[in-house]
Amino acid sequence: MTTTFCDELWTATAEIRAAIDKLPFVIALGDGTLDRQKFVYYLAQDAHYLHGYARALASAAAKADRPQDIAFFAKSAHDAVVVESSLHESNVVDIDAWTPSPTCTGYTSYLLSVAHTQGYPELAAAVLPCFWIYAEVGRALLERAGDLATHPYGDWIGTYADEEFEAATERARQIVNRLADQADPATRARMRTVYTTASTWEWMFWDAAWHMESWPVGAAPAQVSEPAK
Repeated sequence: MTTTFCDELWTATAEIRAAIDKLPFVIALGDGTLDRQKFVYYLAQDAHYLHGYARALASAAAKADRPQDIAFFAKSAHDAVVVESSLHESNVVDIDAWTPSPTCTGYTSYLLSVAHTQGYPELAAAVLPCFWIYAEVGRALLERAGDLATHPYGDWIGTYADEEFEAATERARQIVNRLADQADPATRARMRTVYTTASTWEWMFWDAAWHMESWPVGAAPAQVSEPAK
């Protein structure tokens, strides 16, 4: 079997992915013992993140070289804002009451910097970890969670472990593979760098949720919001 560019990326980031699987937040989320305040914090930060991520996806649509890629990234941007945000809003009363954390701000700023300073291949690679790592984490959580109907976080786990999200992840991989096949060595190297960096940000985002990270000085502290009834 031929090794694809994405296969190379997956192998190169194996240590990062293993570290994500071992994070206390991910483990506690899977077995249902995660403190509710940590989960609400995570959802609030993820909602803020998705606003920035949607802008990066929209930029990918604007840079895309094929109509089908434009449609894919445009729909993904729409889903990030409308479909996924509805899940967050059903669990957090007021997203705007929460200040985006340093990690949330850093991750979205990184993706948008790639969008504004690099080309389409690099941007497609930079947004891929949010598809791929989330799909894999969702699949692993689903295996451990058991009956989602009785799991305290079953609605979230089900969202990221469903077939539609997996199909979108596969489409994102196909795009990155095609762009890498067409790219020169320097572009491929930049694609590897942004993919690895975004994967590291994924680890940092999960870890920040466990610690309920806030700004040390200057910014308003994160608010603890009760889940919607």
